[in-house]
Amino acid sequence: MRLLAEKPAQEISLREVARSANVSHNAPYHHFADRQGLLKVLAERSMADLVALVRAAIDGTTEPVPALIAGGGAYIRYAVENPNGFDVIYDPTVCVPGHPSATMAPMIGELEDALRAAASAAGLAAETDVLALWGLIHGLGTLCAAGHFDLDAALAAGEAAIRRMLPA
Repeated sequence: MRLLAEKPAQEISLREVARSANVSHNAPYHHFADRQGLLKVLAERSMADLVALVRAAIDGTTEPVPALIAGGGAYIRYAVENPNGFDVIYDPTVCVPGHPSATMAPMIGELEDALRAAASAAGLAAETDVLALWGLIHGLGTLCAAGHFDLDAALAAGEAAIRRMLPA
């Protein structure tokens, strides 16, 4: 995870993990069958962090609309502050859409459930609303992490768009 903070997952090798851990170059193979196994674990640990942050943001606010905005903001903030972790979570060669690992699947479900519950409590109960919400915060996080605008602008845009989505 320390290496992932410094560089994209696709640039991390098992040999580099061994060097970083100061173990023999074969030692990582006792934990990972291959490089893809390493990438899956990096994605799973990153997803666990993302879910925990979103859940804490939502649970830390008692009013429905601010809770939804806080959860969306936590998602955007994670994408910006942990771009390599965020990228490996959504890398389709690591977590194949529709076929997540047994470890990843419940975390994906928990993230979706947290966003769905927050959206529903705020008045966005339709499945299309939840999909639009996810697309909004994911897109803002991705664009902001790529440097298209700063974090404050992304958070403000997310809040403004969420408020416009809400029923009158």
